Amino acid sequence: MTETVHVYAGDCTATYHRDGDATHQRGRVVVVHKPDGTVLVHDAEGYQPVQWLTRANAVHREQGEDGSFALVAVKEDERLRVESHDRGDHARHDATPAGVPVGTCPDCTGAKDVEATTSKSAGTLVWARGAVACLHCPTEHRLPGDATVLDSACDCGLPRMAVERGARFELCVDRGCEGLDEVVRERFDREWSCPNCDGDLQVLRERTLFLGCENYPDCESSFALPDEEVVGECDCGLPLVETSDGPRCLDRDCDESEDGESEDKSENGSENDVIETDDGEKGETEKDDEAEGEADDEMEDGEADESETD
Repeated sequence: MTETVHVYAGDCTATYHRDGDATHQRGRVVVVHKPDGTVLVHDAEGYQPVQWLTRANAVHREQGEDGSFALVAVKEDERLRVESHDRGDHARHDATPAGVPVGTCPDCTGAKDVEATTSKSAGTLVWARGAVACLHCPTEHRLPGDATVLDSACDCGLPRMAVERGARFELCVDRGCEGLDEVVRERFDREWSCPNCDGDLQVLRERTLFLGCENYPDCESSFALPDEEVVGECDCGLPLVETSDGPRCLDRDCDESEDGESEDKSENGSENDVIETDDGEKGETEKDDEAEGEADDEMEDGEADESETD
């Protein structure tokens, strides 16, 4: 998917404000304004920007009659202002995600607009930042956080991926073509009994896939669906999963017992195990009310430090 990146250049002062403090830096710089609101101020040295604001809530441009400009980015209590002291340069450039080429997009291959273009990237699919996206059209397929894109292709023309959810599943990257929920349910739904009652554990989804007792709400037992491979069954009846330290029970409380045997489970089981959602974000099982976490930005907003890397 093509978006526009704005690039400014000139003799500028970059001023970063936060918590009442301000930092000023001046020089001939290049300013990059990305589609997600990120503003980067680069000088002539290295790859680290001298100032930046990541994913600003709002960015606006002020234009002077003499050709000078000011770019202002705001994010909560942070503010970055880049102001030119002379007639600055401004250019617009097309940009797309950059990633590993993984195939050709079936949605735009052969379309008239693709045939007419001279771009060699037309119809190319890339795997980048947790998604398979087309460099030419809006097609994008978000992937589970632990997914690996395979060399093979689905009948629909899209790449296939491999995902570990108690076993290795290979399926299309398009959930509408082949859904992860369906293949996991087919393999593991009611495969194990609840350790706290006479019910079966069902494969359920509430933001994430997990194992929950069929007798809910009378029984609130729930367990994170393992990313590791199931290699056996614990004495408590739950699956054993393979880890770097060897097999362990899906219920961490059971696995941590001093004598190595199963312990009585609490009513809620191991419902607080953290697992990844199918779009790569981390979350809790159905019974948790905690807010969904967000991945850390690749670099902290604010003044650059010489010891930091992007």
